[in-house]
Amino acid sequence: MNFEFNDDQRMLRDQARRFLMDKSPPEVVRETLETEQPYDRDLWRQFGEMGWLGAAIPEAYGGSGMGHLELCVLAEELGRALAPTPYASSIYLGAEALLTAGSEDQKQNYLPDLATGATIWCLALSEGSRPATESNIVAEVSDGKLTGEKLPVADGDVADRAIVVAREGTSSGLFIVDLNGAGVMRQTVDTMDPTRSQARLTFADAGAEKLGDDGWPLLERIQDRAAVLMAFEQIGGAQACLEMAKEYALGRFAFGRPIAGYQAIKHRLADMYIQIELARSNAYYGAWALSTNAAELPVAAATARVAAIEAFNFAARENVQVHGGMGFTWEFNCHLYYRRARQLALVLGSQRRWKDRLIRALERRNAA
Repeated sequence: MNFEFNDDQRMLRDQARRFLMDKSPPEVVRETLETEQPYDRDLWRQFGEMGWLGAAIPEAYGGSGMGHLELCVLAEELGRALAPTPYASSIYLGAEALLTAGSEDQKQNYLPDLATGATIWCLALSEGSRPATESNIVAEVSDGKLTGEKLPVADGDVADRAIVVAREGTSSGLFIVDLNGAGVMRQTVDTMDPTRSQARLTFADAGAEKLGDDGWPLLERIQDRAAVLMAFEQIGGAQACLEMAKEYALGRFAFGRPIAGYQAIKHRLADMYIQIELARSNAYYGAWALSTNAAELPVAAATARVAAIEAFNFAARENVQVHGGMGFTWEFNCHLYYRRARQLALVLGSQRRWKDRLIRALERRNAA
């Protein structure tokens, strides 16, 4: 296996980086943070026009058909730029769920609008502060009608459709719900990172369309796929933190020389680099497993997820420390990355849960 991107993928990365530097600088992120707009609608529209939303969606369903490796490349650049869009909810989760378990009619009906950005999707799993498990899901579907509450739901305040995890009889299942339809109420909730909005969704006999037949195992397969993509986004954010810290250390002088020359700062930067490169190697393994639909995907995804959470959290903290007292202020951009690091660390389940999943995946593999 080749753990490196090819020339076309590197060209895509360079093009995406230049575009995002121009269209999604920190000023754009701050505008979303400081105003009432939940995401940058113009940026989202341009993603659709460039084919980024349909990167892994086949051309038969309106996508650009590039592939999952290209989607990983884009995810890293989106993380580097902190792009304030519902990309993760719609593409890592919504599109991947439809590609994994959708019927032919569902793919034809829903994927073209996802690929152009005409619709926004989200995944509604959590029901409060307790970790969601197959046995404690309360939301219920009966005769095609959904009742219950989901909180928090990433991008639930702006999404057009949700994939809701709910009980049906004695088992759990995944259901597509039109959030603009009858029986749905939503309320935006405050979080640490307003550039990735969260919502409370309340359902009262809302229409629900079944997605797939595997229930909880299907949810875990979708999460595995999303975890790899999320890992690349986290690595992009962590790399940006390292570059920001390095640039500041080289330009900040103390006692007549750059603070980058002091051993304490050198060690911080070196530790950031090591954490990021370890996470990157695990993410590349996950990208291979995702793009080939390999049997190793559960192990690769959990490994990538755990390492990426650790790398981004660590890099975001150390970036603040390298900037010293200035790093804690609103005027500097350090807090933008710290906010995003904390949000991404929880959006697919905590690091502890993914460590448990990694252990279970390894046990199953060793027992086979």
